[in-house]
Amino acid sequence: MRYPVQRLNAADSDGRGGVVASTQRVATGEGVTWTVLGDDYRVAEPVEQYLEYLRSRDCSPNTIKSYARGISLWWTFLERRGQAWDAVGVTELGTFIGQLRRGSVTEDVVLLRGQARAADSTVASRARAVMGFYRYQASRGVEVAGRLYETVQARPGSYLPFLEHVARRTGRRSSVVKVRVRTKPVPVLLPRQMASIREAEASWDAAGAVWSGELRYRLLWTLLEETGLRLGEALGLRHCDWKTGTGTTAQVEVVHREDHPHGLRAKSGHRRIFIGSALDRLYGDWVWALCEAGADAELDDWDNAYIFCNLHRGRRFAPIRPESVYGHLGVVKQRIPALPGGMTPHWYRHTHATALLLAGVPMHVVSRRLGHADVQTTINTYAHVTEDAELKACADWQKITQAWGADDER
Repeated sequence: MRYPVQRLNAADSDGRGGVVASTQRVATGEGVTWTVLGDDYRVAEPVEQYLEYLRSRDCSPNTIKSYARGISLWWTFLERRGQAWDAVGVTELGTFIGQLRRGSVTEDVVLLRGQARAADSTVASRARAVMGFYRYQASRGVEVAGRLYETVQARPGSYLPFLEHVARRTGRRSSVVKVRVRTKPVPVLLPRQMASIREAEASWDAAGAVWSGELRYRLLWTLLEETGLRLGEALGLRHCDWKTGTGTTAQVEVVHREDHPHGLRAKSGHRRIFIGSALDRLYGDWVWALCEAGADAELDDWDNAYIFCNLHRGRRFAPIRPESVYGHLGVVKQRIPALPGGMTPHWYRHTHATALLLAGVPMHVVSRRLGHADVQTTINTYAHVTEDAELKACADWQKITQAWGADDER
């Protein structure tokens, strides 16, 4: 894929006054993507080859954007030093990571005064993009890229990644440059907090037998709470994806599509998520509300219409934007002081996974429900949940010692 030479519409800042003008948004016939430009405002060909490889693997535009951003910082780092991309080693990568931590990739001088440091997760994300670029180049036979990886022997564990049996015999290629990220417990919502959000959105008027309030958002929050869907996955649902229970358990199908007007895609591909009857009835009430608003008459193709759509602003019955959801949540948090100020819709996903694990649901089942590509991702994110539950089981020391006595009596 080649793009015309062009100047950037806006320059990015590295946080120190240095200009990093090398990430370019590109609109194509297949949608929006991203590329990396050098300081001459031309496409960086080696990087574009890698990004095109990611596109061929059907990576989402957001993934392309994140990787392009990380590699663009690396490209700027190389250009400021006058160094070729295929003539680097561990020393250069270490210097680059150090500069990422300090918030600038254009300065080699370390200031002897206090300064804000970039988050470990941000640094790791940028470094991961660069090492992915060199992993790809190593597969193409670039010698310097191959030296940035080592072969390590695989070790058996409780949960094994896909094709781990192959890695046991041949070993696994591992980057020699890694960024350690301090793990933090994921944020969760308490049951009373989630209940307060639902009640603040819409309530059932028994006398009039109608819902009052924002039934659309009550359905959205309840769906996120009960399924652990990502916000983008929920907003991308169409009516044909909701399989109402008629003698069977209701379910929601997450389907991979690339034609959402706002670029939303199912990150994990296709999967089915079974839901309860109360959530299914709530969806039925929302469908009835849409019909009363005239959706059944206005929409030409009901099955392919989006469940979560505009009613008050924008084009009626068009899919709602994620930004609108975040803006609405900000208003809700002002109305409910008990809600954490930093809460986002993704907290529902963490809460869902945490609740399942505390209830004893096996890790691999939770991983499939969340749509993780590898169970190791679930373990890395939620291992503290099962560990805490196991350690709490040791708290009732009296009960444990009583069991010893029972064994002696037998």
